[in-house]
Amino acid sequence: MDYGNVNWIVAIVSLLAGLGIGAIGYRMLGASATRTQELRRQAAERERELNVLREGMNEHFSQVGMMVSNIQREMRTLEHRLTEDASTLHCDTPSNRQLKSAEQLTTADRPALTGNDDDIPAPRDYADGSGGTLSEDFGLKPSDDKSEAPQPPRY
Repeated sequence: MDYGNVNWIVAIVSLLAGLGIGAIGYRMLGASATRTQELRRQAAERERELNVLREGMNEHFSQVGMMVSNIQREMRTLEHRLTEDASTLHCDTPSNRQLKSAEQLTTADRPALTGNDDDIPAPRDYADGSGGTLSEDFGLKPSDDKSEAPQPPRY
């Protein structure tokens, strides 16, 4: 065997082994780099969505704050108007309060319905007769032969 050819063979085998190891390393590092790039893109997208959501929430809360301040302003205006009307009508005097309460008591004594009490039948929670409670045959006409009528099962 010629030692000159062995050097060439070792060089070619080493080159092929180096290429194989390099290709495997590139695939492994390339896949992780692609994955890292994808994760960075997703993180940037999530950050953008979060910023949009924050801006929307800030706008919402500022609008709600303005609405609350408007309601408070309207409430103060209404309260002022009520105090002016009350002072104009002099409703806070003790004699007026007594007159109002007496008037409410007299209206409470009057019946709510107008007309005769005979027109409106009283509600009944009892049956006619001596039983005093609703009987099973209330409102039914008596039949001549009770033996033919089927009896419901009793549990």
